[in-house]
Amino acid sequence: MDIIQAIHEERIFKPLVNFENLETWENWFICLKALFALPMTHEEYEIYRKFTARTDRPSKQFKQGFLIVGRRGGKSFISALLAVFLACFKKWNLRLERGHIMIIATDKAQAGVVLDYVKQILQLPVFRSMVVAERAEEIELKNRMTISVHTCSFRSLRGYSIPVCILDELAFWRYEGANPSKEILTALKPSLGGIDGSLLLGISTGYAKRGVLWQAFKEIYGKNDPDCLVWRAGTQDMNPLYDKDAIQTALTEDPTAARAEYFGEFRADLETFLTTEEIDNVVVSGRRMLPPVEGVKYCGFVDPSGGRRDAFALSVAHVEDQKIIQDRLEIRQPPFVPSEVVAAFSRVLKSYNLRMVEGDKYGGDLIPSAFEKEGILYEPTALTKSDIYLESRIIFSSPSRLEILDIEQQTNELRQLDRRTGSQKDKVEHPPTLHDDAANALCGSLVMAATTAGYVRTPGPSRGLIDPINEPEEEKMAKESVNWLLGIKKKKKSKDDPENLDMNSLEAEMMDGLEEEVVAEIRKDSSKGVQFKRGW
Repeated sequence: MDIIQAIHEERIFKPLVNFENLETWENWFICLKALFALPMTHEEYEIYRKFTARTDRPSKQFKQGFLIVGRRGGKSFISALLAVFLACFKKWNLRLERGHIMIIATDKAQAGVVLDYVKQILQLPVFRSMVVAERAEEIELKNRMTISVHTCSFRSLRGYSIPVCILDELAFWRYEGANPSKEILTALKPSLGGIDGSLLLGISTGYAKRGVLWQAFKEIYGKNDPDCLVWRAGTQDMNPLYDKDAIQTALTEDPTAARAEYFGEFRADLETFLTTEEIDNVVVSGRRMLPPVEGVKYCGFVDPSGGRRDAFALSVAHVEDQKIIQDRLEIRQPPFVPSEVVAAFSRVLKSYNLRMVEGDKYGGDLIPSAFEKEGILYEPTALTKSDIYLESRIIFSSPSRLEILDIEQQTNELRQLDRRTGSQKDKVEHPPTLHDDAANALCGSLVMAATTAGYVRTPGPSRGLIDPINEPEEEKMAKESVNWLLGIKKKKKSKDDPENLDMNSLEAEMMDGLEEEVVAEIRKDSSKGVQFKRGW
């Protein structure tokens, strides 16, 4: 029995609620027929050509497949369906070894989505008697097969007999640093290569022009490769029930992102925000936290969450001899009660003699009120998350002036950040389905501490941080100008000093570059001096 027959069989997959309307899955059926070299009608062959740009008819099962499908196109369900079918219906010649059908995802949350589908399918009457044991991350079957989910780690994949491996949302896997996608595929090849009929399947939405998925598309899409199939289709091609208006709205708001999300395209506007080397240079190996020290002035920043999907993170940092040092990182994974996390974080803040913490405007007054009850003033930051990342960039570029904790989640999140170039302003964000809670808390605390270290935020559209040690001469001039406008006195020089500045002409020049509301505030308070405000 092949997979298409199993889908249409009343005793097997057809009772699944997802297959109530089989007509909406027609393009997926053609994709599966191509993957396993099953017979196709003339009309199906034309659809196969449309989504693969190939001219041949598959004559044997492909060893590798890369399916680039738009968001909400049914990828996770199809991954689970394939895992169950190949575990239960395919006869593998594994001798005495237990076979593992592996589903590898970017993180535990995404892996859990696929495993939930697997569990739902195995609840069908035909499969119930096959389940021997069900654990947190794997299901053991009585035919000596195990369906398991894993996160991206090439070390954890060695030593298994793996006839099938499904790489979920492959486009969002790291392509450099720890556990890059290329090394994971290298680790899988010995396990797959010695098994007849083995299958390596990458299934993902398109994203940046980098990594294994992009390489497969660039080198194999449209070519009659006998061993590898590359299929590219949009959301509505594979799921015609998806809301057209939602796609149109996304196209209006951000055409580039929407074409990657819903049309299977790759984005040319993305680059890595921080390189692996830049991150490794500032991580202090083995350091998990630094205890409070009497007399040190600390800064605290939180990335709050409601406790359902994202983590709640707190980072504490300080400045010592012109060096910014991260002292503490606290992370609470969902689910949790926000008020309980606020209480725990408040105790940490107080241990560092902090009675104020900054964070974003998440939840309106809910988070500030919770901190206030614990005796902590919550100051919403004037910066967006992207602005915080952009302003922290200069800090990471000076490794001799920064030390951060050696915490895997924080390091991984920093590596995954992407910088999107724009015509007016760049934007830094994490890839879809991933998270940056720890990275945001870290960078927020670094930007807070930067002002103490002597970094100055330049006014006007650039809104960048200037490094007081490594700044070029023209930037030193700008800093002195801003300091004067902020009421910070400059050391007196003699009137004959050629470097003495004409403050009247300087004021006029600087005013031209400042935002209107900033200019108004400077003029209003010029008699008493303007205090430096974060967010300029």
